Amino acid sequence: MYSTRHVAELLGLQESRLRYWAQTGFVGPSERDGQGGTYTFQDLIAVRTAKELVDKGFSLQRVRKMLEALKQKLPGVPRPLSELRIVSDGDELVVTTVGESFEPLSGQLVMDFSAESIDCPAADIKPIAATQNNFQTGLEWFLHGLALESDQQAAAAIESYQRALALDPTLGCAHTNLGNLAFARREFAEAETHYQRALTVDPDQPEARFNLGNLYDERDEHERAIAEWYRVLAIAPDFIDAHYNLALGLLRQGALKSARQHLEDYLRSDQGGHFAELAKRLLQTMAT
Repeated sequence: MYSTRHVAELLGLQESRLRYWAQTGFVGPSERDGQGGTYTFQDLIAVRTAKELVDKGFSLQRVRKMLEALKQKLPGVPRPLSELRIVSDGDELVVTTVGESFEPLSGQLVMDFSAESIDCPAADIKPIAATQNNFQTGLEWFLHGLALESDQQAAAAIESYQRALALDPTLGCAHTNLGNLAFARREFAEAETHYQRALTVDPDQPEARFNLGNLYDERDEHERAIAEWYRVLAIAPDFIDAHYNLALGLLRQGALKSARQHLEDYLRSDQGGHFAELAKRLLQTMAT
């Protein structure tokens, strides 16, 4: 299972865009909760397919109409973006299912369609258990590491992330997760090294910069922490956890007006969670 943040990082999407797609029913997680839901492997494939279609120039409205048409024509296929093969020549879409190909909106059969499959087909993202750890790509090792980390197998996850980086040094997200695991062990120097390496690979990755700010805060380097959280929001204004942590940091400095603004920004996105309640209490305290 993958969080919204993980999916966005893996596929190179802004979290705000991914949340918008989910909220509007375009494509999203199979399991929803108060934190936005969790994505399965099939969901990950569906989001990747949707991203590729949009990147090729198809509008959300056109892809959504295609999905609605497919659900009517193929009621036994609940997630067409992940369960069918979709090809495009840049102008038209053709869906391939067992024994036939057809244009989704009209339903017209296509006998010979010389189009290329969209990039990164579903077969490129496989359930981890099916591969018996014979992974060939850094992404596969990274996904394996995520699964191990979810199962509380930290040592094995570390090895998997290291293998991922050996195959693909550009996987900044693997450095970020290695940093998080080091942070959890309170090995701050190692954690900082991984966060900095992640940012060298991907300077606009907000997760690494946010966690680097948390690390500085933990070491009582509060000015540096605040600077990093500001940088996070410059990159990703919808990264709500940065609003919350920045508000706490500013409160410590006595910058009440700025802290209040960031708490209010945080609450625009989180109304019902534990930290939302804490944010509301802080605002009430500041108002008295």
